[in-house]
Amino acid sequence: MGVIRRTGMFILQVNPILCDGFGHCAELAPELVHLDEWGYPIISKEPVPMADLGSYESARYAERGCPRQALHVAKVNSPAPVSNVALNLPRAARAVSRERLPL
Repeated sequence: MGVIRRTGMFILQVNPILCDGFGHCAELAPELVHLDEWGYPIISKEPVPMADLGSYESARYAERGCPRQALHVAKVNSPAPVSNVALNLPRAARAVSRERLPL
């Protein structure tokens, strides 16, 4: 028998259209999910290491326990910085996005 190494990272995603705010996800994965004042989940977009087995298992329990099937555990190979999204835009689009548009 060998040792299973968990590499990579995961994020817990919610589909806001399917979610009805029952709050089961916060009970099943309290370290990953917080609820707003109406009971809808607030989930961090920061990737969590797969090596954190407790968080991964609770995310899977939350995914399976959602009555509306609004949660999904997505595996991420490497965390991409948010700023890379703007770098993929053409130069003209970046210039326009920085300007204030008239109301």
